[in-house]
Amino acid sequence: MMEGMVAGLPLGLADIQKDMDRRKRGFGRGARMAIEKDTVEIISGVRHGLTLGSPITLFIANREWEAWQKIMGAEPPTEPVEPLTHPRPGHADLPGYLKYGFKDIRPVLERASARETAARVALGAIARRFLAEFGINIRSHTVAVAGIRAGKLSWRRVETSPLRCGDPEAEQAMVRAIDEALAQGDSLGGVFEVVASGVPVGLDSYVQWDRRLDAQIAGAMMSIPSVKGVEIGLGFEGAGMRGSEFQDVILPGSLRRKTNRAGGIEGGVSNGEDIVVRAGLKPIPTRCPPVDLATGKETPAHFERSDVCVVPAAGVVGEAVLGLVLAQAFAEKFGGDSLDETRRNFNGYISSLPGKLGRA
Repeated sequence: MMEGMVAGLPLGLADIQKDMDRRKRGFGRGARMAIEKDTVEIISGVRHGLTLGSPITLFIANREWEAWQKIMGAEPPTEPVEPLTHPRPGHADLPGYLKYGFKDIRPVLERASARETAARVALGAIARRFLAEFGINIRSHTVAVAGIRAGKLSWRRVETSPLRCGDPEAEQAMVRAIDEALAQGDSLGGVFEVVASGVPVGLDSYVQWDRRLDAQIAGAMMSIPSVKGVEIGLGFEGAGMRGSEFQDVILPGSLRRKTNRAGGIEGGVSNGEDIVVRAGLKPIPTRCPPVDLATGKETPAHFERSDVCVVPAAGVVGEAVLGLVLAQAFAEKFGGDSLDETRRNFNGYISSLPGKLGRA
């Protein structure tokens, strides 16, 4: 459910479904994507193709639910359910099991599943639809898989690429690495990049640590399963540079920047340049041999359906969470109960900005 969206925003199922479909694709995805259809229904908050200003409720069916009624149902089972006691390293299995005092790992495994990102992609699509009304566009691409990095970027080919990679030569090497990992029963991590263009200067604030835009973006990206590192702009590369090399020179007259090493955010506030975020994902460690909590001995790995490589799909999730953060910041900055009111506030602010920071 999404609360706080303005009234009067044109919104249809197609606006949401296209991102749900993009999340399912990607070379290296597992069998779950063939099972789930991820068809979205709008339950409330939209009438005749326009948002109402009331909470927007979406429904995404989980086709596996019927098969799991006995194991995960709310009512006590009529027959004993065999507990799962093999925690997988790298997942929430063991810490969740110990934290909540469970005798079965299954409640942890199911709740901590990356399946929850389906809901965030759906809600993120609404946020991105809202931002698009103001010229803000968010897109992503695969930067690296298994240490193989893209050396160039063609946005035109990203959405037709099986790995959502803009470098065809690097993509071929990535595909070979994924095929090799699959044959060996292994998995691969990598890096995706999300870019938000058209973001106005002045979103969020430096006045409190938790209001800083980069802090909110970093937290949202880190909440994506398997993400272990986040950088904005040059990030860790910039840490090895001198200040004279790193800083983005302000151009006289326009007040735009000669470069964008800061990734569109300074002091926790958007500066009018593209917001550039990269996230590094660990390999999914499903196949590591765990310890059986019932016996205390090492046991063959419990295999739960998994992906060999989730980087292309994770980029789509990254678009969604960045969209949600930016939409929240945008709504706080410009307010309004209707799209027209928000647009008036936005246009008034943009027209007050000096140089080329203002936009039509």
